[in-house]
Amino acid sequence: MNCRLLNVLTLSSLCLGLSGCGYFDSRAAHKAQITMIGMTSYDLQACAGLPSATKQLNDTTQIFTYSGTQPQPSYGGSTLIPVGDIITTINQLGGGGGTTCSAVIRLDHDRVSDVHYTGNNDELIGTDGICSIITRGCSRQPESTMNKNTGSLLFGPVSAFHEPKGPNQSTGATYSSQAGTVELNSDPSSKNPVIIPRMP
Repeated sequence: MNCRLLNVLTLSSLCLGLSGCGYFDSRAAHKAQITMIGMTSYDLQACAGLPSATKQLNDTTQIFTYSGTQPQPSYGGSTLIPVGDIITTINQLGGGGGTTCSAVIRLDHDRVSDVHYTGNNDELIGTDGICSIITRGCSRQPESTMNKNTGSLLFGPVSAFHEPKGPNQSTGATYSSQAGTVELNSDPSSKNPVIIPRMP
C-alpha cells in the first residue's frame, strides 16, 4: 500500500511540475493545430475572437492573424534566496520565458486549412506553449465544425516538443497565378537564378 501511495504521489508531482513549466500548454497549442482544421471562419471567430489582422490572398484563400501576450511572472527579490534570479537564469538557459505569440491561420473556401505559430512563444518545457492563450477558447468549448481529433491529455497524435505535420493544401490556397508558373532551382551548382520558369 505504501509503495502504491508513493507511486501516485510521484506521478502527481511530476504532472504538477510539468504543467508549471509549459508542457501541457505546448501540447494544447499543438493539438489545436489539428483540431481547428476544418472550422468555418464564423466558428473560428466565435471561439478565438476577432483576428488582429486579415489578408485576402485570392478569391478562395485568406489569412487571419491572432496575437497574444502573456506577461512574464515577476518574483519578489529575496536577500537570502534569490528566487527571481534563479528562475530567470533557468528560463534563459532552458530556452523558455517566451511572452508573445502570433497564430497565422490560413482559410481555404472559408474553412481553416492550416495553423502556424510564430514569435517568442516557448515555455521552459515544450515549444509554442504561449500560443495556447490564443486557442484556449476553441479547446475549452469546441465548435461543431472542428476536427474531432482525439487523443487524451497525455497521449495522442501531438507532442509538446514539435508541431504536428501540416495538412496538404489545395493548389489555389498555396500558389498565386505567378507562383504557379515558376519553381525552385534546387541545383546548388547551377548558374541559373534560384527561381526559374516551371518546366512542362
